[in-house]
Amino acid sequence: MSQSQDIRYTCPYCHKEFDTTIYTAINAEQDPDLKEACISGDIFRHTCPHCQHAFMIQPPLVYSDPTRKFLIWLSQQEPTESLKQLAEPLVKQGFKLRRCATVQEFAEKIQIFEDGVDDIMVELAKYDSFIEYIDNKKGTAEDVTGIEYQHTENDVMKINVRADDKGMSFLIPISVLEEEMKVDKDRFAIDETDFPRINHDWIISAYTEAAGKA
Repeated sequence: MSQSQDIRYTCPYCHKEFDTTIYTAINAEQDPDLKEACISGDIFRHTCPHCQHAFMIQPPLVYSDPTRKFLIWLSQQEPTESLKQLAEPLVKQGFKLRRCATVQEFAEKIQIFEDGVDDIMVELAKYDSFIEYIDNKKGTAEDVTGIEYQHTENDVMKINVRADDKGMSFLIPISVLEEEMKVDKDRFAIDETDFPRINHDWIISAYTEAAGKA
């Protein structure tokens, strides 16, 4: 069941207070409209009634999809003890549990799981695309401003590497990524009950830690 909360908020622009509604829990199965608002980011956008400035409010939020069996904890803090107590039975039911610290990360994670794709595989695809972008001398690491998952269609994943004045798209067969993960499965092992953050920092640490042990 989705849950909302009425709060008193101070506008970061005019510093006047106003009442608004935030969501603390979203059930995508019961509220598909809220699911779309999460993906677009609209659920976090608010407008001050005094100065009309628009801005984002990012409260801690639990997003669950019982059909696709995943739960995302949106928070810059570690998951609460009460949330951790839910982890083990959910994992036994086959749920993927994740934590996201930013709205962009959160929206992309929903899209990945909506597509039925493994997010670890997505981060591997992003990493491989970044390395290929640099190795092919399309730009330097400093040029890269973002690496984004686009979609997966016909067992092919599309990754976009964005740069200041240019970018490049990569199409990677799922079979290639599956084989790469199979060969190096220990590197990508995670504990679902920890609500891991599977993102750019995680994949980098997976490779740097392995290099340090070599």
